[in-house]
Amino acid sequence: MQDGRAPRIKNRAPAAVQITAEQLLREAQERQETAFRAPKQRVEDFEELHEYRGRKRKEFEERIRRTRGSIKEWLQYANWEASQNEFARSRSVYERALDVDPRSVQLWLSYTEMELKSRNVQHARNLFDRAVTLLPRVDQLWYKYVYLEELLQNVPGARQVFERWMHWEPDDKAWQAYIKMEERYSELDRASAIYERWIAVRPEPRVWVKWGKFEEERGKLDKAREVFQTALEFYGDDDEQVEKAQAVFGAFAKMETRLKEYERARVIYKFALGRIPRSKSVGLYASYTKFEKQHGTRTTLESTVLGKRRIQYEEELAHDGRNYDVWFDYARLEEGAYRDVKDEGATTEEEEAAIVRVREVYERAVAQVPPGGEKRHWRRYIFLWLDYALFEEIETKDYTRTRQIYQEAIKLVPHKQFTFAKLWLMFAKFEIRRLDITAARKLLGAAIGMCPKEALFKGYIELEVELREFDRARTLYEKYLEFDSGNSPAWIKFAELESQLQDFARTRAIFELGVSQSPLSMPELLWKAYIDFEIEEGEREAARGLYERLIQLSGHVKVWIAYALFEVEPIPVPRALREDDDEDEEAEVRVVEGDAGLARQVFERGYKDLKTKGLKSERVALLEVWKTFEESHGSAADVAKVQGMMPIVSKRRHVDQETGQTVEDWDMLFADDERESNPTSFKFLQMAHAWKNSQAKTGGGSAAALSGFTAATTASSRDNTDADSDVASSHGDESD
Repeated sequence: MQDGRAPRIKNRAPAAVQITAEQLLREAQERQETAFRAPKQRVEDFEELHEYRGRKRKEFEERIRRTRGSIKEWLQYANWEASQNEFARSRSVYERALDVDPRSVQLWLSYTEMELKSRNVQHARNLFDRAVTLLPRVDQLWYKYVYLEELLQNVPGARQVFERWMHWEPDDKAWQAYIKMEERYSELDRASAIYERWIAVRPEPRVWVKWGKFEEERGKLDKAREVFQTALEFYGDDDEQVEKAQAVFGAFAKMETRLKEYERARVIYKFALGRIPRSKSVGLYASYTKFEKQHGTRTTLESTVLGKRRIQYEEELAHDGRNYDVWFDYARLEEGAYRDVKDEGATTEEEEAAIVRVREVYERAVAQVPPGGEKRHWRRYIFLWLDYALFEEIETKDYTRTRQIYQEAIKLVPHKQFTFAKLWLMFAKFEIRRLDITAARKLLGAAIGMCPKEALFKGYIELEVELREFDRARTLYEKYLEFDSGNSPAWIKFAELESQLQDFARTRAIFELGVSQSPLSMPELLWKAYIDFEIEEGEREAARGLYERLIQLSGHVKVWIAYALFEVEPIPVPRALREDDDEDEEAEVRVVEGDAGLARQVFERGYKDLKTKGLKSERVALLEVWKTFEESHGSAADVAKVQGMMPIVSKRRHVDQETGQTVEDWDMLFADDERESNPTSFKFLQMAHAWKNSQAKTGGGSAAALSGFTAATTASSRDNTDADSDVASSHGDESD
């Protein structure tokens, strides 16, 4: 090295002899010094043994004190005590260790192993019981526990342990272990029950297949079919669920093939492949192809026009199984085919085959349950059930099957969310046609109790009225009004029923109770019906009282108009006076004429009330009717008076606050309003209209209808003249 710098290396080629990393490590290991080993000691007597044990225990205790959380130290300590046959001390160490970490699986297993090696079986059982109670999700503890009981030939005890384990719903291996244990002791019925519980916990295709194969292997073929059919019902007709259940379909079809039930297998294959896309059912399609090559036959029945239509519908349904319009057309096609076969005088077997095809279409259709819980998805679907029931009732005369269809449809509808009154009513009418009135009543009663609805109440009441069971109808109306106390048509129908039964006191009571309901839908209908009832009964005072009450409640212009017209119209005499006339049916009903003066007073009151409320358009409507009334029942002066109250339409300019622009609006000016609010401008307008009227008369033209201000001038001058004459007459009387 020169000047403290690194030497220059000229040869950078690798050395001839290379040393590997393994050789370096081996040489380093060989050159290490031998580790110190404690000398072996021989215990010659009990005193030395006692000293040795004390020294070891002291070491263990010291190590545990330093590393209390180390399970390894505890295990070494406990195993050493067990090796010294000090089982009580070993248990003490294990219990102390469990206080430190009671969830250590290794600690529990070592503890139980120590007890088993020392043949303390009951202690081991107690430990396993404690362990699985504390750690129920550790399968290893359960397996050890079950193995111990079965090793001791305590099969009931092992079964009891398995039952405790199954309550925690473990994985599939645990269920299989339980089943295999029952199979070892030939308890096959128990094993089948375990499969059923396993399915309830994990309804997966592989579990269904295992259960079906188990039943087949033990010779229970009906049970195996029941298992597979239950699986298919569980998965339903939804495309995703059917796709998921490919293994179930395949196993079911293969089982039927082994049993030489080829038609059953073919139906199963077609059912599955018709609902699973070809791209997702390669394995199942290959199985079906193999099956057809071995057991299938070619057919030409689908070459007819009917067959082509069926194929068309099948393709459309394969694309969208919930297209209920296609199902309706398909069902009508099969029903038409059945009628044609029946009309042609076919054999009984052919008719039965046609009926089976119709039923198959309906069964497949109703199996397409709408998704979700919204009623709009079910509206078309429910008519499939109704058409199905009508077909069975009308065409096949199978009333038992019809009843079953209605019952299944009612079970299927989620009545807690929505219901279909048409379904309940058609079922009830079917029972009526079968002369079973009690069943119909029970059915409608259950419908009202489960899902009360207006249409159900109406249908039930209509049924009882047709049967002349008026007491039942009354009870139903009471329930109906308890359900919807604000339904005005219901109150009206109830009152009409009582009126038809000539119980007018109950009718009035029902009307009174109805109009007293605060949240009332369309109260005007109920009030009108109540008033019409009193008018029909000839009770003018009662009807007048109702109008007064209604005015206090609403004060609407239509009420005032109806009230005024009521006062002038004739009404029948009271019913008590009509009893003598009932003997002569051809005699006309006597009437009581109205009072135009009372009607005029009502118009005046209504006008003042609407004026107080500031309702202009309503006042005009009232005046129009009032004017028509005066033209029919009043004099020319009365007509002029009403005409004088008519407003004139004028334009008013004002600035719009939003846009800031000047806009013009049409407004109505009433003469009496202007006279009260603006006397000066009223006088000016009055004179202007009088001049215009005089000009019209001077021109030789016919006098037009008086305007509001002109008529008001005439009316006011006439009133002043009448007042002066009254004053003069009064003074004349005093002088006399």
